[in-house]
Amino acid sequence: RGIDLHIRSGEVIGVIGSTGSAKSTLVQLIPRLYDVTEGSVRVGGRDVRDYDLETLRDAVAMVLQKNVLFSGTIAENLRWGNEHATDEEVLEAARLAQADEFVQTFPNKYDTYIEQGGTNVSGGQKQRLCIARALLKRPKILILDDSTSAVDTKTDRLIREGFRNYLPETTKVIIAQRTSSVEDADRIVVMDSGTINDIGTHEELLRRNAIYREVYLSQNKQSHDERELGELEVSADE
Repeated sequence: RGIDLHIRSGEVIGVIGSTGSAKSTLVQLIPRLYDVTEGSVRVGGRDVRDYDLETLRDAVAMVLQKNVLFSGTIAENLRWGNEHATDEEVLEAARLAQADEFVQTFPNKYDTYIEQGGTNVSGGQKQRLCIARALLKRPKILILDDSTSAVDTKTDRLIREGFRNYLPETTKVIIAQRTSSVEDADRIVVMDSGTINDIGTHEELLRRNAIYREVYLSQNKQSHDERELGELEVSADE
């Protein structure tokens, strides 16, 4: 309700908010999984309803928290993003998505057979393969909907660094539960009950936005407490 958001081409946008705040609904308007009932969503200055649906969705890659892998080899799964991708391109995308490291441990590597639904790989491995598949597509718009929730924070950071270098002109929208997943975004959108509560950088929101600050402090309580303790000890010494 009452959304007014302009995202520049090539910008990295973080989206954060509690469960049910409409984070996913907001981004699903872009490839027309939903249509607005009032107002409009424009991509490249053109209403999304004026695009051929296949053309629009070809330009958008969406990686969800729970993505689907198909029965077939890892390489075949990745080439769903680009069926004409070379072996080198497949390898590069997997490295950027931090998937190559675990793929190389399999006896058959990229020829390893994936069971229907990806039941023979872990949740974090599945997410990284789906991210690699999206990268291979080289989309104009890349949407990550809580798609690094099953990987550790270090891997999450390495994946984000890969995005910046590999697809610098791609507009990226990152929905996350962890503030660490969006803190280096150009801007962060704070969602609350279907509306935009605030938009700003990590530092700006920490300073002025109660919702963002509460999420950040709850996730970083231990390190925050340790810093506070250190400051108190320094003061005591003085």
